[in-house]
Amino acid sequence: MIILKVAHCVGGVISPILSNIYLNRLDKFVETVLIPEYTRGAVRAKNPPYRKVESALRAARRRQDHTTARHLRKQLHSLPSGDPGDPGYRRLRYTRYADDTLFGFIGPKAEAEQIKARLAQFLREELKLELSPDKTLITHARTQAAHFLSYQITVLHNNRKVTRGLRKTNGTVSLRVPTTVVKTACAPYLRGGHPADRPELRNLDDHNIIATYGSRYRGIIQYYLLAGNVYTLDRLEWVMKTSMLKTLAAKHRSTVTKMARKHRTTIATPAGPRRCFEARIERAGRKPLVARFGGIPLRPHKKAILTDLQPPLATARRKQLLTRLTAGHCELCEQPAPVQIHQVRKLADLTKPGRPQPAWDQLMTRMRRKTLIVCQPCHDTIHAPPQPATTTTQ
Repeated sequence: MIILKVAHCVGGVISPILSNIYLNRLDKFVETVLIPEYTRGAVRAKNPPYRKVESALRAARRRQDHTTARHLRKQLHSLPSGDPGDPGYRRLRYTRYADDTLFGFIGPKAEAEQIKARLAQFLREELKLELSPDKTLITHARTQAAHFLSYQITVLHNNRKVTRGLRKTNGTVSLRVPTTVVKTACAPYLRGGHPADRPELRNLDDHNIIATYGSRYRGIIQYYLLAGNVYTLDRLEWVMKTSMLKTLAAKHRSTVTKMARKHRTTIATPAGPRRCFEARIERAGRKPLVARFGGIPLRPHKKAILTDLQPPLATARRKQLLTRLTAGHCELCEQPAPVQIHQVRKLADLTKPGRPQPAWDQLMTRMRRKTLIVCQPCHDTIHAPPQPATTTTQ
């Protein structure tokens, strides 16, 4: 099988929309002219070497020569049953996404070159477009891989995998995760080749940190669940999980082990129970807000879809301070109550040498925030004058 990857010289922000409108004529040309012309035959003709070995195998079985039959059966499994060079059998398949086009062709390379030339001629004469020579490639699907929509597309071949006497793996189109995708996805979470924390996320609460990591991980995994080697993304899972736990540990001045123990949980999936990490925000009278990382089985799924909800149509991001205020929860005594804001000029004032460190002071330092959401009694306690030290004499 030969794969022809075609890319047109169309660029810009609205390129996908323009491509779908303008390249509709290309779709009609391929479907009405090229595909009927390069698709013929119901089945391949029998492969002569295969028929010869098959006949010898039947003869060996009739005379009960088991040793020869076993040898011929192995030889038979190394030969294609259909004639690969059958001139009466051709198949042409076509798919397009925006300005990226992919052809799958069963036939000789010379005819694939003809298809490429006719496409170039049609685009030049009818649509005034030119094929990109660097991206328009002809590859042999068994020995090379075509890249389409960030997938690698190959054709499987395995003579040793036999199902009900047939080699059903051979000739099957396979989607694979490119190794470059794994490296690129891991890069933002590595420092010196090892997973590292993300300092820009430390000021977020635990829920938002886990939600940020979880949404990015979930988007990549669910996109590649169609791939047969989706298990290779376990490297990304480990890197992002370790980076997330290190970020949480840096935020709370704790350890990765303690953060993992705090947020680890088990959820039910179609493939059985799976470990993941989650953070919950309980809300009175409403469902809790749940942020989750992991828990997706790294197994191929032919009908995989993205399960993330559509983002809200908001023009401005809601400030986290407003979210903390509307929660109606005192961050010092951890009790629901009407709340106020206590604010300091700068965090450096909280860590001056010789300065007493009350509980609210330590909490703001740990949170790395100049604001603290507190109830009225806690706010009065913060502003209460310090009590003079008392001494006793004998």
